[in-house]
Amino acid sequence: MDKLTQEQRRKNMQAVKSTGSKIETALAKALFARGHRYRKNDKTVFGKPDLTFKKYKIAVFVDSEFWHGKDWETRKHEHKSNKEFWYNNIKRKMSIQK
Repeated sequence: MDKLTQEQRRKNMQAVKSTGSKIETALAKALFARGHRYRKNDKTVFGKPDLTFKKYKIAVFVDSEFWHGKDWETRKHEHKSNKEFWYNNIKRKMSIQK
């Protein structure tokens, strides 16, 4: 089913970083510009949220809207490989969120 070997897939997945996405960076910069101070990827907070405001006891997780099905009907054809897996995965996430 997968076009890559197990070793190639492992290397690809290791290269995916859990911090510093474009969306996360844009949100952090906007909040900082408005005077809000935060910690990024605080390991002392359960779940390691993207931004934490300990003073207010707020944790923010930044997820890409694509992977949760936003505009799914128009964007579902953007996947180039392993389409069946991604269709099922995103459809499942959409049904959980409702």
